[in-house]
Amino acid sequence: MTLLVSMIAPFPPYRGGVSQFATCSWEAMADAGHELQALSFSRRYPRFLFPRISRYESTPTQTPAPVERIIDAVGPWTWSGAARQIVDFAPDIVFAHHWTPLLAPAYRSILSSVRRRLPAVRSIVLVHDAIPSEPRPFDQRLNRWFLQQVDGCMVLSEEVERDLWALGLRKPIRRIHHPTYDRFGPAPSREEARDRLGIASDTPLALFFGYVRPYKGLGVLLQAFAQVRHQLPELRLMVAGEFSEDERRYRKMMSDLGIARAVDVRNEFVPDKDVGTLFAACDVVVQPYLTANYSGVAKIAFHFERPMILTDVGGLAGLVDDGHAGLVIPPRDPDALADAIQRFFDEQLADELSEGVRTQKAEFSWDRVADAVEELADELRT
Repeated sequence: MTLLVSMIAPFPPYRGGVSQFATCSWEAMADAGHELQALSFSRRYPRFLFPRISRYESTPTQTPAPVERIIDAVGPWTWSGAARQIVDFAPDIVFAHHWTPLLAPAYRSILSSVRRRLPAVRSIVLVHDAIPSEPRPFDQRLNRWFLQQVDGCMVLSEEVERDLWALGLRKPIRRIHHPTYDRFGPAPSREEARDRLGIASDTPLALFFGYVRPYKGLGVLLQAFAQVRHQLPELRLMVAGEFSEDERRYRKMMSDLGIARAVDVRNEFVPDKDVGTLFAACDVVVQPYLTANYSGVAKIAFHFERPMILTDVGGLAGLVDDGHAGLVIPPRDPDALADAIQRFFDEQLADELSEGVRTQKAEFSWDRVADAVEELADELRT
């Protein structure tokens, strides 16, 4: 079954996990033989809401197809133009990626306009987050208002599916596993990666990767790291990613804990070409999240076959088999996190858990995204 699909998403040069996911899902849909139209954003949200996070890739990133960057999420004057472009394409499906309630007015207006002119068009929304990890008072109301209009939804975790039910959504829902990111190319050898970063080959190294936001629990990790350093003084931590809040708070915490010289902070967005170096260099990826529905960082770790230590929150723990591809601990517990890091290095679990990652990652293919869209489209037509 070949479909005409209008896909709305923050395609490159926008940065971040949703942009990466949209690009990979586009490629999966194209590989499945579907004909696609790509619409993206000229602005996703007011700059003042996220002043510390940069928006665009610093180096050119190949987009899957010509992308029309015409939707201003806070500019209603652009929404009718986007709807007209979709109507001219006359798709079978409008497939939108939704990750923040700030997009709800734009999405609702565009889809309503398309439906008025093309009643047969069905809308499928991949809901990355139904209730944000850092919620605002109006978030649930906005998402409910928008999502009750769509025809069907896709989600990446059981937790997001439950959140949709809690919002009162009674539409068809398809749940799929977040596929493994494979867009970063092959990794250098561990020795080459460490040489690039100036890290000795025998230094134990943990990696905290991605945007630094309050819900990701970096403060808990720093407390745990300070504990482990008493038993494993050569241990180092690399924090690689842009800070959405004041970095000085964490710098002070590191100084107070006496670990400032053992933590390498790289407060910058990591371009795709450098991601492999960081993951190849580390022994373990640590995700001490306080809340989460799923994790794109975990799927990068799967691609580079790196074991993880992560917290039992939302859908995060379900991403790895505890003791097989990683270690799962309770959230907000520096002592438990310290014990897990200590155990990982004391028991030399890197090879065993990496083998578990290699076994498990085969389950997460991007083909499933195209399959789910096809299945849901077929259901919505009947």
